[in-house]
Amino acid sequence: MSLSYDFFRDEVVTEEEVDKAYANALTAVEDLEMRNMLSHEEDPMSAVLKIVAGAGGTEAQDWAEQLMRMYQRYCEKHNYKVTIANLQEGDEAGIKTVTFNVEGDFAYGYLKSENGVHRLVRVSPYNAQGKRMTSFASVFVVPLIDDTIEVVVNPANLSWDTFRSSGAGGQNVNKVESGVRLHYKFINPLTEQPDEIVIENTETRDQPKNRENALRHLRSQLYELELEKRRQAAAKVEAGKKKIEWGSQIRSYVFDDRRVKDHRTNFQTSNVNAVMDGDIDGFIKAYLMEF
Repeated sequence: MSLSYDFFRDEVVTEEEVDKAYANALTAVEDLEMRNMLSHEEDPMSAVLKIVAGAGGTEAQDWAEQLMRMYQRYCEKHNYKVTIANLQEGDEAGIKTVTFNVEGDFAYGYLKSENGVHRLVRVSPYNAQGKRMTSFASVFVVPLIDDTIEVVVNPANLSWDTFRSSGAGGQNVNKVESGVRLHYKFINPLTEQPDEIVIENTETRDQPKNRENALRHLRSQLYELELEKRRQAAAKVEAGKKKIEWGSQIRSYVFDDRRVKDHRTNFQTSNVNAVMDGDIDGFIKAYLMEF
């Protein structure tokens, strides 16, 4: 930026080019600032976004479809891949609900700000009297969980006991300490408290094979704990979802007054068309900076 100013003084570049360089630098700093706000474990993940039309029939279902288009345009601008997992069309127009995956870096971190009820106020094209109508739709965003969660077992937290197996298998089973007992001490991701997993394995007469089987079972238990942790996080988000009605909205879109306002941050814009074309970065940034 300082080089641009020096070039301007030497009449190498124009004032417009200096302004453009300043704007680019400001955008880069703001983008970095927003990334610094995304510090939660799940923020870098892809997302699942669901939209549900509120009460009101065709009017609300049309609004839900407009929101779907808005988020699709947002994803296009940010090079996110969108895959529709479920779509139920409205009775006459619009949609009743849609669920789609948004795949890309930090998709959840950015889109989590959209969780809540979105309120539309406009002169309805579906009302013969041309009355001003209010419609609602809810948006629900959760992390898209990968099927391949890497399970790390810390060898320093492992200890083993061996014992003689009992039961069927002949004299060899009773004479050789082929049974293994695994102890694994760790911090439980659900309780965030020290915990211990104990696994016994006597599947075979081969102690190394039983150790391998015990480790496989340990990884399975750790994998399930991680999945449960993420399920509970998703359930927590869903439990915080408000009823689709007056007074619960996070954002209002007033088409006639050319105003879109977020009620959590008070960020607003008069460029309604740009917002409906996916330009919601200002709302997302304001949310991340405040919350």
